[in-house]
Amino acid sequence: MAAGFAVHLANTAAIKQYEGLKYSGDAHDAVFLAHIFRLGLLPEGYIYPSHERALRDLARKRMQLVQQRTLNILSIESLLARQLNLRINGEHVQRLDDTAVRVLALPPHVERALMANLAVLHTLCAEIEALEIILHKEVKLRPQFDILKSAPGIGNILAATIMLETGTIARFASVGHFSSYCRCVDSKRISNGKKKGKGNARNGNRYLAWAFVEAAAGALRCCPQARRFYDRKKSKRLPVVAMKALAHKLARASYYMMRDGKPFDLNRCFG
Repeated sequence: MAAGFAVHLANTAAIKQYEGLKYSGDAHDAVFLAHIFRLGLLPEGYIYPSHERALRDLARKRMQLVQQRTLNILSIESLLARQLNLRINGEHVQRLDDTAVRVLALPPHVERALMANLAVLHTLCAEIEALEIILHKEVKLRPQFDILKSAPGIGNILAATIMLETGTIARFASVGHFSSYCRCVDSKRISNGKKKGKGNARNGNRYLAWAFVEAAAGALRCCPQARRFYDRKKSKRLPVVAMKALAHKLARASYYMMRDGKPFDLNRCFG
């Protein structure tokens, strides 16, 4: 592209050659791709703008560190529950220091294991904060994405993550395509009203899937309508299914907000 060529990114997951071919090689595959491109039948993928890829990858690195921080918090919670039958939440875990650990009077090797988790946890917290400062400074939300912050559970970081992973909302033909890309829809194969199998459930963007689940978790804490929707779903299905249903609601609402440039509407989303 930098040299002036018109580049088309073939979506290999959507291309299937005739299975009866006796011979296949790079040259034959290139001819096949050129043929279906000439016919206007080449399934194409989205080429992300090169000048935004570095910031997108930085946001992905932050997400990775957040997941590792959660892993260490859960490890400490589990250790204290096993050793002392002590139940504390994540906020209390992050406030633990050397003095607080010694007061617990744990066995020496268990205390050393806990201190190792805490050292990693504090390092991760510092790095996450440093990455967030860069993202706040460098990422300028476009108007169609800045409006996302009017939705419950979506703040500056999640709005930036959604913007960087979405690229342009115009590349999605409908809200169903966007929801599918966010891994918020079923992958069942139904025939005669019966389930006959599953499709590729991982087809989509796992970072957007994580972002909307995080938004759903935040909405539960600050939006009574979202809490009622979640409780209604949880009474019929598993909690993880209810959380995914709420994430799907927010993903659909976000698509219309980005496409139409209108703020979040509680009545339209939750009825």
